[in-house]
Formats: sequence, structure tokens, C-alpha cells
Amino acid sequence: MTSRKKPGFGVLIYFAAALSIGLYFAFAAVQGDYGLFRRAEINAEHDQLAAQLTKLRADVARMENLTQRLSDSYLDLDLLDQQARDVLGMVRSDEIVIR
Repeated sequence: MTSRKKPGFGVLIYFAAALSIGLYFAFAAVQGDYGLFRRAEINAEHDQLAAQLTKLRADVARMENLTQRLSDSYLDLDLLDQQARDVLGMVRSDEIVIR
């Protein structure tokens, strides 16, 4: 008859430590500074900043266009008239002002 030995206490400690380390790395892969949730936050922030950059580029292009239209080499009289009226608060006699 052969007697069966119970697994040693060291084996249980080894498996508990291995399981703990595995759980720690799984948690870090999902919740950590470089985990999946942080990656999703970074992607969302990237999309938001890309949209903001597109809007700012459109604003810059519009301002460059207005600046070019009021430059010495090219003068847009309608734009000059509009800007002068906005700044000076003047209206022509044939216009009606609604506030």
C-alpha cells in the first residue's frame, strides 16, 4: 500500500503568489496608467483636440482671407465699408437699423 502525501504548504503559497501576480498584471493592463481605459480616454481626447484644431485652422484661414482683402495690394471696398461702419457705428441714410 502506498500512502498519498498531501501537497506541501509551499505549493499552495507558490500558486497563491502566482495567482496574485497574474491578477495584478491583469488589473494593471485594464486600469493602469497605460491600460485599456486610459487608452480609450487618450483616443477620445485626441478626437476632441483634432476637431478643435480643424476649427482653429478654419478660423485662421478666414482671418488671413480678411486680412488679405484689406491689404494694400488688394482692397475689397465692400469689406472696407462694412468694417468702417462697424467701427464707427455709422449707417447710410437709406438704411434702417434694427436693434
